[in-house]
Amino acid sequence: MGGWVGPPIAVVGLGADGWAGLGSGAREAVSGAEVVFGSARQLDLIPAAVDAIRREWPSPLVPALPALFDGHAGRRVCVLASGDPMFYGIGVTLARLFGAQRLRVFPQASSASLACARLGWALAEVPVVSAVARPVEAVLPELADRRRVLVLSADEHTPGRIAELLRDNGFGESTVTVLEQLGGPRERVACDRAAKWELPAGDRLNIVAIDCVADPKHPRATRVPGLPDGLFGGAGQLTKSEVRALTLAALAPAPGELLWDVGGGSGSIAIEWCRTHPSCRAVSFERLEHRRRQIADNAAALGVPHVGVREEVLTEVGKSTEFVPPDAIFVGGGLTQDGVLETCWSHLRHGGRLVANAVTAESEALLLHWAAAHGGELRKFQIYRAEALGKFTTWRPQLPVTQWAVVKGGSF
Repeated sequence: MGGWVGPPIAVVGLGADGWAGLGSGAREAVSGAEVVFGSARQLDLIPAAVDAIRREWPSPLVPALPALFDGHAGRRVCVLASGDPMFYGIGVTLARLFGAQRLRVFPQASSASLACARLGWALAEVPVVSAVARPVEAVLPELADRRRVLVLSADEHTPGRIAELLRDNGFGESTVTVLEQLGGPRERVACDRAAKWELPAGDRLNIVAIDCVADPKHPRATRVPGLPDGLFGGAGQLTKSEVRALTLAALAPAPGELLWDVGGGSGSIAIEWCRTHPSCRAVSFERLEHRRRQIADNAAALGVPHVGVREEVLTEVGKSTEFVPPDAIFVGGGLTQDGVLETCWSHLRHGGRLVANAVTAESEALLLHWAAAHGGELRKFQIYRAEALGKFTTWRPQLPVTQWAVVKGGSF
């Protein structure tokens, strides 16, 4: 956490109604500042009578923040934000940088609150996805029939991109509502079905509301692990859906946790890990370039483009200054390569989970040896799928899978 020398930083939320919508406390915080930071649009909303140095945010913003504030140490500083500064706003970044005790936050109603007020939606029941400086595909895991979703737009083109995404993923009959300049004199609300989207690009300051309608013929892609195999592109290097569901259950993802997926193949384990919660993170290690490209493509298509893909060997990752011990590790390939399990075990945090799947006698023998040394649980799965045999149906066995699941320094 960085330091801040000076009075608490005032973080003032502005609505589309600008200065007129501020309370007396927020106005005093702005008027009494010696330096005011904000975007060009936000700074233009402050009356000329406010006698302060006005500083427009640079781009990229976050790396520049420490130097910006160091240059004004000891002064009365005010930061302008949109709506509620602690709702996907600059207030969150400043709290992480300087600590909550160094801030005085003056929130306005967030765009999500205003949108739900206009639509009559229950705010507590509506997930919010940000497409600001993030791929719009991040909305995909939130989509479900009859569900309502809000998306914070990056610009005036975001609504059209969302409509296209919905059409391409079995939600073309969904109603998409664009709410612009909420709370201001230029407020505007327009809606259309995603399948026949014809609304022109409007104001940059907008939020998108989706009333989801799913096509029953389109494959379902929920957050529950075990997605249909056909949703993953690749050349057969895939943990099949039934074993994938069992593997994710053993890995036991929780919000905010980091997974290493070793021998990523088509990335299915890392992708499904990240789909369980928006804050889950994963890095997939894969030596072959064409598979790394496939993992990235699959991750984007399934709404988790933030899945990391790396080529370097694990021993090199551990030497990085950015190294963060993973909460869980899955080994789906390369089990019999020298040092793979040893390196994974050494990098796993205390209390973390390691799950390894084996389909060959050699890799199974290795898991038996490690289980004898470190404990954990051994399981063996045999999955059968029905197939046609002439006019009849037979059961086609898949390769049996041996699984070892262990907690480092603990037990399941």
